[in-house]
Amino acid sequence: MDRLDYIKQKLSVVPTEPGCYLMKDDQGVVIYVGKAKILRNRVRSYFTGAHDDKTTRLVSFIHDFEYIVTASEVESLLLELNLIKKYKPHFNINLKDDKSYPFIKITKETHPRLIVTRQVKKGTGYYFGPYPNAYSAHETKKLLDQIYPMRKCNKMPDKLCLYYHIGQCLGPCVYPVEQSEYDRMKKEISDFLNGENDDIVKQLEAKMYKSSEEMEFERAKEYRDLIQHINSILYDQNMMSTDMTTRDIFGFAVDKGWMSIQVFYIRQGKLIERKASLIPIYQSPEDEFYKFIGQFYLHQNEVLPREVHIPNGLDAEMLNSIVESKVIQPKRGKKKEMVDLAIKNAKISLSNKFELIAKNEERTIKAIETLGEVMHIRTPFRIEAFDNSNIQGVDPVSAMVSFIDGKPSKKDYRKYKIKSVEGPDDYASMKEVIRRRYSRVLRDELPIPDLIIVDGGIGHMRAAQDVLTNELSLDIPVAGLVKNDKHKTSELLYGDAFEVVPLNKKSQAFYLLQRIQDEVHRFAIDFHRKTRSKTSVYSLLDNIDGIGPKRKKQLLNEFKSIKNMKTKSVDELKSVGLPIKVAESVYSKLHEDEG
Repeated sequence: MDRLDYIKQKLSVVPTEPGCYLMKDDQGVVIYVGKAKILRNRVRSYFTGAHDDKTTRLVSFIHDFEYIVTASEVESLLLELNLIKKYKPHFNINLKDDKSYPFIKITKETHPRLIVTRQVKKGTGYYFGPYPNAYSAHETKKLLDQIYPMRKCNKMPDKLCLYYHIGQCLGPCVYPVEQSEYDRMKKEISDFLNGENDDIVKQLEAKMYKSSEEMEFERAKEYRDLIQHINSILYDQNMMSTDMTTRDIFGFAVDKGWMSIQVFYIRQGKLIERKASLIPIYQSPEDEFYKFIGQFYLHQNEVLPREVHIPNGLDAEMLNSIVESKVIQPKRGKKKEMVDLAIKNAKISLSNKFELIAKNEERTIKAIETLGEVMHIRTPFRIEAFDNSNIQGVDPVSAMVSFIDGKPSKKDYRKYKIKSVEGPDDYASMKEVIRRRYSRVLRDELPIPDLIIVDGGIGHMRAAQDVLTNELSLDIPVAGLVKNDKHKTSELLYGDAFEVVPLNKKSQAFYLLQRIQDEVHRFAIDFHRKTRSKTSVYSLLDNIDGIGPKRKKQLLNEFKSIKNMKTKSVDELKSVGLPIKVAESVYSKLHEDEG
């Protein structure tokens, strides 16, 4: 029975109830998760009628599917979000910030601190923001530090510090502090950061007048400056609203199978920032929007506002079930105008993006599809490439880069110092790093790549294949990239006979291979230079009386390089804790070739 007949047979028994469906590829890997009010209709729609290119591409990879029936559509949305989080399917959008915004945080500690952070970790404190830029957040914190003496030290010291003596800390390291005092400060800081600052200004004004009456003019001037600072921070923009409620405002637009979503952050009555996302549509626009918001607030760098505003025509109750904030659909007035503005921005963004989408897909997705076709393998969505670097076997290292959907995924890059190989043996080095990488992949159940590329020829390919097949029992395609005499990507080798893969040198697939080879080579060389630099420092400092591993490390941490160390005097070398005679010996060693 072929694939379509098998799927057609399964479709006939899919129930007409709400639930989630999981699309799988020929390896049984979940590649897409969706939800449906009527499962049979939604799943069947993928295999009937005409689709746009991206949906056709998705369907071409589907070899099987599963479904889970739920009691309601709301339950199916919650299950969908959990399944996406669990499987991380390739065709689902994995929302992540292209940049993170700073927050001010009151930590949940016995003696709390006030800090600026870009990482939001639930249950560790109270967050306020996001702030439009780091300067704004730090200036606000600096102001609060002058008013509220919260703890400043990361680690509790055993004696009073400068902050205590200048009145910016209560000194909990030495003196007991009542919890009620911390509760009072936390409440006032929270009120201030939520825009309720009148009480603080009045308190400062009272202190200013009192200091003035008592002839403490310097102190009075400090209070006056604090009041002016508060006004400059809080009112440096025109107020959009006297309503200080924190809210996120969503708008979206749909065209040609894509959805543009705009989010406006409203804080202290001001529009401080917006975020734009562009996602492909595989379900109905409404379902994609619900899923987007669910994922949006699951993201670790999103703090829930008090209100979430969405366009009319959507199911607010559905979103209220997955978002802890109050979901509102404004009908008129300023709030409705803001939602309309978000929609307008989404439409403009969408109209400007289509040409870029087409170019980007040709450069990435279509490039890996072409690569899979000419190599007669499944489309290599995840490619991992390796390169060795050493000089005559000295300080051998290897590096791995990862490309997902034809784009570098730098968080997945890895560096390896070669441990088991003596001398310049490139093939043994390749075996070691392949063994270490994919033993870890199997042990930690990490994603297995669709294609491994080694920077080298037949010998490197054989070394990698030997470890994968005979030691780890893994069946992963291994290809080799060969350079020409100008050190440019020349040929792709693949197959049992290690044959040259016929590939147009002007195709996007070939350009992708060039990018991969250049990137892994750059990464390996950079790592090798840093390793060699550290080694050269240690080797030069060897055989100097009084210099052991600890002092070598001190010198390296302080001066970074031999070149920089040579510019230092004996007294400067001594400043890191060296005895005078040892400092003189180091100085002589560094300059012995100059005499």
